[in-house]
Amino acid sequence: MADIAQRLGISVVSVSKGLSGKEGVSDEMRAKILATAQELGYEMPVKAEASAQRSINIGILVADRHFDESAFYSSLYRSLLNHCAPLGYNCILEIVPAESEQNCIMPTLLVNRKVDALIFMGELHRRYISTVLQYGLPFMFLDFYDDTIAGDSVLSDNTSGGYQMTEHLLSTGRRRIGFVGSVCATSSIMDRYLGYCRALLMAGIEPRPDWRLEDRDSDGRLIQTRLPEDMPEAFVCNCDEVAFNLVELLHRNGYEVPRDVAVTGYDDYRFSTICRPQLTSYRIDVDGMAGAVVSQLRRKLNGKSPLAPTTIVPGAFVRRDST
Repeated sequence: MADIAQRLGISVVSVSKGLSGKEGVSDEMRAKILATAQELGYEMPVKAEASAQRSINIGILVADRHFDESAFYSSLYRSLLNHCAPLGYNCILEIVPAESEQNCIMPTLLVNRKVDALIFMGELHRRYISTVLQYGLPFMFLDFYDDTIAGDSVLSDNTSGGYQMTEHLLSTGRRRIGFVGSVCATSSIMDRYLGYCRALLMAGIEPRPDWRLEDRDSDGRLIQTRLPEDMPEAFVCNCDEVAFNLVELLHRNGYEVPRDVAVTGYDDYRFSTICRPQLTSYRIDVDGMAGAVVSQLRRKLNGKSPLAPTTIVPGAFVRRDST
């Protein structure tokens, strides 16, 4: 449908109405839609008016390193389903293997022309995204952005979250504070780190490079964090899973949390409450992010511009026993 819409200069929704025989397009435009569909090789029913309404299909692409049953993105995907269903949108999820991402092998949902729009859920390699976008479908970035690609995004308030976590630790009297996260791995980690740096600098504290610990490899997969020889009093972690792993590492090395070292997470998803002690975290408004990205994509499907190129959804500070 996107091909027909692009050819005629109309929205995908208008094409859907024209093909299904629904009201909302003129007879003249409906005829153009049907003619263009035949020209492009689409199989048409004998009577379009008698055919079932063609639903809008939303393709959701996520790197396999981001997605598993216990991950934050599982919750985000479920929320997308909840927001798409009332609009009659079908979500088609495709998990992108590392090999496909690195070699720019196109997803099946694009090759088979199964979708009318795309949501990139979580960071993917820039070259892969650029190749996918050559198909010309409406799209949104969810939980990341890329300054080199002209695209609209919906984000958690990452900089504010990183700032609030660090400010909380400072308020407890701790001044020797490290950060756990590979800051160049994703835009979200970078922004959370910038919030951490801002809080320290405003308190007159210079961030120490040796207290910025890597948590993932060059492919974006989590690795075992290595503790520094000169230990800080606290760590701000870029996500709850990393904080959970850090707490276990601290325990194995004889440190008690939070007495010896305090730890904060980010996301406030599953790991924050199964950790012992439970994690102080920054709760992402998952439902708010999913609702915002579907709303913006709906505007695009209806031929309208997004309300803003970047939508930032505030979260909430949650204090527990790790600090």
